[in-house]
Amino acid sequence: MDAWGVMQKFYAAEAAYVAAGGYGAADYGAVAVWLDPEVVLHQAPGLPFTGTGTWRGHDGMERFLARFSEVWEAMEFLEQEHQGGRDTVVVRNRVRFRARATGRDVETEILQWITVRNGRMLECRPFYWDPAAIAAACGRTDAT
Repeated sequence: MDAWGVMQKFYAAEAAYVAAGGYGAADYGAVAVWLDPEVVLHQAPGLPFTGTGTWRGHDGMERFLARFSEVWEAMEFLEQEHQGGRDTVVVRNRVRFRARATGRDVETEILQWITVRNGRMLECRPFYWDPAAIAAACGRTDAT
């Protein structure tokens, strides 16, 4: 399976995890199966769910997704465009999120640079189009 095929499976599992309530309420195993044991996620600072910004391994990804699902109650992929090959893919996602704290929806774009190893995501670097809109939907005004 090429990198895009892996990410399609991961995105579906991630959305189901968030919709089911995340940590303690959802099956993380359905997400973890698409993650390399040495996975690294590099999140941009300043967003309501980024923490330190770098999340490593299955444990780190589970903690990230727990935090992410505390912030968002719904995540819907509206449009996806991708370029890449077997081990690397760049994905432009147009996404609609619903914030748990405010109930507000926000539509935004996220560009992700992803590498895959042995059919699992190894590294992901997401770039958010409008971090301020995301923070505002969550009731925060301090995003940079």
